[in-house]
Amino acid sequence: MKIVSWNVNSVRARIENILNYIKDSKPDILLLQEIKTQNENFPSEIFKEIGYNSYVFGQKSYNGVAFLSKPKIENVKNDFVKDKLKQSRIITGEISLNKKKTKLINIYVPNGNPVDTEKYEYKKNWLVSFIKKIKKELTTNSNLIISGDFNIIPEDIDVYDCKRYENDALFRLEIRKKYRELINLGFNDIYRYFNKSKKEYTFWDYFSGSWQKNYGMRIDHFLVSNNLLENIKSININKKPRSKTKPSDHTPIELEIN
Repeated sequence: MKIVSWNVNSVRARIENILNYIKDSKPDILLLQEIKTQNENFPSEIFKEIGYNSYVFGQKSYNGVAFLSKPKIENVKNDFVKDKLKQSRIITGEISLNKKKTKLINIYVPNGNPVDTEKYEYKKNWLVSFIKKIKKELTTNSNLIISGDFNIIPEDIDVYDCKRYENDALFRLEIRKKYRELINLGFNDIYRYFNKSKKEYTFWDYFSGSWQKNYGMRIDHFLVSNNLLENIKSININKKPRSKTKPSDHTPIELEIN
């Protein structure tokens, strides 16, 4: 099974790129972030025509998350975290992996910039609530896959110039500690599990020729609970979509599960 996570930066603006990607890569399940549209305007019919069911938690113009899936996703919910600002940032559902009931958690973590503002406080509070809920979830289900745009650079190796981002909301030490706290509950950052010292990115800004200069950062992640590790075959950052015309500023990350 191929599960892919991708911040598409507007599903309607990138529809041709998304369809071309699906045609080339043939994912079984796509976790989309930043769809930037309400449920009723999501192009579900277009995806249905090519064999994918849509499960959507949208929001007008901002945020929004969705699953596109060939297999049926059960028990889909959008209330995993009680968001004080009522932003559409998380959708969950259940699939069966080798007869194990496995929860998929698709997240779009707040950016948090600029720091020392209410946006940064919102990000911190969101992460605190999310970690608390994951702890509770693990008491009843130990098979979890968390993926999406975390808006967190985990380590120095995950950004082209770590000094430049020391006081950025994506790389501040207290934010990275939250990421580590989450992993310590019993997860692995699958990209880093397979690539101990490789330097690859999932996001390149639209400005200052960042893509051409490879001024990127790794902020999109797959965290997989430890007891599912034996099922993981590979992970890949597919940079091709970022090189297309009118691309998202993120690129897909692809998880292969036996």
